[in-house]
Amino acid sequence: MGGGARELCGYLAALGGWVSALAAAVLPQWRQSSYAGDAIITAVGLHEGLWMSCAAQSTGQVQCRLHDSLLSLDVHIQTSRALMVISLLLGFFGIIVSVVGMKCTKVGEEDPVTKSRIAVAGGVLFILSGLCSLAAVSLYATQVTYEFFRESAVPINARYEFGSALFVGWGAAGLSMLGGSLLCCSCPAKERRAQQYHRQTQPSTSREYV
Repeated sequence: MGGGARELCGYLAALGGWVSALAAAVLPQWRQSSYAGDAIITAVGLHEGLWMSCAAQSTGQVQCRLHDSLLSLDVHIQTSRALMVISLLLGFFGIIVSVVGMKCTKVGEEDPVTKSRIAVAGGVLFILSGLCSLAAVSLYATQVTYEFFRESAVPINARYEFGSALFVGWGAAGLSMLGGSLLCCSCPAKERRAQQYHRQTQPSTSREYV
């Protein structure tokens, strides 16, 4: 796979990861009602996310309510919120920087070495974005797992388990880090650096012999 095709594949993968991370951050299904146990309650299904909680009736009606207070939320929700916002910001800047540094764009093509370094910087931003998404989703999943298995008077069918947004977030983190890694492979080759150095030093050498 050529350098340009590798960059394009990495950019598309990272862009898909950023869009998936945005969807995961907005979705309210970070945790959902558990249907484990003997007495299964299916009349109302509860979903909770970073920004809102929803109740789905068996008739198909869904009612959602935004979290009223930021400071009253649990620490893991506040931390996951912050990490997802940072992830989206890093990914947004990575999208802009990578477009400038990719070989298939015309911006800065007169200096291919600097252009490749810009692409690498975009890849690093995507990798950091994926790591933030991974940390946010994993932290939330750890808390859901702890609350599900801890000793409590709450019956199993009234507890929460993983929601679909967690799996979307894990997939988004994987795509972002994969795309960023492919973009980081755009590091300038040693041969190109040597050619550039040779072109810069050749005129001064010829003047010495004149």
